[in-house]
Amino acid sequence: MLNNVVGNTDLAHEFLAHATTQGKNRDAWNTIFHTCFGKAEPVFALDDLLRLTDELGLDRDLTRQALTERRYRAQVQEDARRAQRLGATGAPFIVIDDRYGVPGAQRSDALLGLLRTAWDETHPVTLTPAGDAPGCGPDGCAVPARP
Repeated sequence: MLNNVVGNTDLAHEFLAHATTQGKNRDAWNTIFHTCFGKAEPVFALDDLLRLTDELGLDRDLTRQALTERRYRAQVQEDARRAQRLGATGAPFIVIDDRYGVPGAQRSDALLGLLRTAWDETHPVTLTPAGDAPGCGPDGCAVPARP
């Protein structure tokens, strides 16, 4: 069993925000997760994160500058506030469509159900009439008048 090191994840989240702007969101999340939980190596300090830049194909100097300047600090703090408004008290916590908060580890079918709910709420099905067929929309159904 690995003895994982724990620490403040603020800088790691800023690293993830930077990686996202460089088109590396999924790869960066996978790398940080594997490094922290798979290899039990720290991902909390600047040097820890800079070691990951080569693996991700990120420019080390640009990454160092972004993290040293704390360029993504406000974004990460706002993300945390948004999650707290949705009920986050710890990790993991997933925010879906800025409206749903999912605490803790969840089964994939539960997450899929919530994703479908969020999708259905923002993408209502509307039928458009074809020819003389009745049509239904968000305000109800309309039947074409007979000539």
